Amino acid sequence: MNLLQSINQVERRERGYALVMVLFFCTLSLLSLGGALMWTSTTAKQVDRNNSYFATVAAAEAATEKIITKVSNDYQHGGEAAVYGGLSGYRDLSPTTSESSYWAGYEFSDAQGHVGKSYIERSQPWTYGIVGSQYSGLNGFRATYRVVSNAKRLGYTVPVTAGLRQNVQVTSIPIFQFAIFANVDLEINPGATMNITGRVHSNAEIYTQPGGVTLTYMSHVTAAGNIHLGKSPLDPLVRTPGPVVWKAEHDSKTSAITLPIGTNNTPASVHQIVEVPPSTELATSDLGKQRYYNKSDLVVLVSNTTVTVASGAYNGFTVAVPWTNAQYFISTNATFFNKRENKTVVATQLDVAKLVLWSGSNAVPLLGLTHPVSSVYIADMRTRGATEESGVRLVKGGTLPANGLTVSTPNPAYVQGNFNATGAAIGTTNTASTKPASIVADAITVLSTVWADANSASSLSSRVAANTTVNAAFLAGIVASNGANYSGGVENFPRFLEDWGGKTFTYNGSMVLMFYSLIARGFWGGSDVYGAPNRNWAFDVNFLDATKLPPGTPQSLKMLRATWDMIRVNYVGDL
Repeated sequence: MNLLQSINQVERRERGYALVMVLFFCTLSLLSLGGALMWTSTTAKQVDRNNSYFATVAAAEAATEKIITKVSNDYQHGGEAAVYGGLSGYRDLSPTTSESSYWAGYEFSDAQGHVGKSYIERSQPWTYGIVGSQYSGLNGFRATYRVVSNAKRLGYTVPVTAGLRQNVQVTSIPIFQFAIFANVDLEINPGATMNITGRVHSNAEIYTQPGGVTLTYMSHVTAAGNIHLGKSPLDPLVRTPGPVVWKAEHDSKTSAITLPIGTNNTPASVHQIVEVPPSTELATSDLGKQRYYNKSDLVVLVSNTTVTVASGAYNGFTVAVPWTNAQYFISTNATFFNKRENKTVVATQLDVAKLVLWSGSNAVPLLGLTHPVSSVYIADMRTRGATEESGVRLVKGGTLPANGLTVSTPNPAYVQGNFNATGAAIGTTNTASTKPASIVADAITVLSTVWADANSASSLSSRVAANTTVNAAFLAGIVASNGANYSGGVENFPRFLEDWGGKTFTYNGSMVLMFYSLIARGFWGGSDVYGAPNRNWAFDVNFLDATKLPPGTPQSLKMLRATWDMIRVNYVGDL
């Protein structure tokens, strides 16, 4: 073989190898391309599967939310009984094509094989205890409901099915479990060292600036607005700021705690709970159920010409108490001067000691009253001149009825002498023997055990107080700071008309600043009005016990979300 033939043969072999290598790499490329295409297809299917699954979860969530929305609405208007009684109706709820054509792509069920249904049951019964969520640490009546809905996305060989479970808690939170509660801006600016021993909450702003002394919050403080370490811009007083000590959390921008009155919770709207309802309003309406007029065992209405006394809404106000009977514990001719208002107060007066005797006598069953009298509503609607003001005064209230006592009125209220306190308990924080009690009014003024009507218009030196104890929740109005006048703050929420210098006002209860006073609108801080007492104040821990809450205690109805869980039912199939 010559040299030329050898070279040609080598070239042919090399071309063959090259062709083989080309074919090899082409095969590898095709395999890689096939793998890439298969990966892309699988990934696309996986993405589509994920998207379908989470869309189905969202559909299941929509079904549970439809039920929860209905539960929340029913609870606000009818309470837990309405929710528990509505279970069968809730089970029929699911998104429908009448709401949106989108829902034609889904089928809903209750996870028990019933199409067009959802599952809801009460998993924890209505009991009293610690509530959850953002109100952790508060007590309340509560029940837990479990809601489950399955959704199936239609149109696939193996349809995607997903489930969602939500647990919600309906709660009723008593307002009197706060040491201080405000539905308005809350100002706490004491001029003497103060310890606040219970929880504090405002549905608005909290301004706190003690005047050169120490203010200590012993428990949790919350505000729907902000908590300001300083005074309100509408407070004109100049103070030397003192230290504020927080012994627990203090949180701004928390949820408001409102009353279910069927409208907004502005101070003017909430004031209606102490007013006489219009004749056209049903006692079973949202606002009607919150009115003290409708929650009381005995209703006293005083007009220019008559006094009517009758049983409350529990039996349709059908039992009249003759005036010859009622005047044993009610009088309408109490008169004294109020230096803060600079007016003569003409008051309807309730003798609590005589009420206790009367309600425990045979007179009550003989009259046809079926409720022991533990709550009294008094409205003095007599016409007053420019120099006069209406009022309701409680006297001789050391011992209360066995079931406690709530006295409510749209008028300013005056409590004279020791109230719900006798014997060794006077002057102490010992409330072991007290009865559940509250005073609810346009404003509340405390008159000491030695108050004398005859001296009420005299100078402050003629109105010297004595040590006095009141054990009751106070729900009343304030006169707001306005740039020229200070409201007086929580430290002056109970109003005074005597020189308390060196004397002690002992108070165990709950202070609720719910609205602005409409009648007693005189500003705090006038000369010759009062001298500040030593304040021996404490939150009454009895109010943490459901059986020891004052009659008619207002309660905020809240639906709280507990847990939210996706339930994977079916996540496979050819998509």
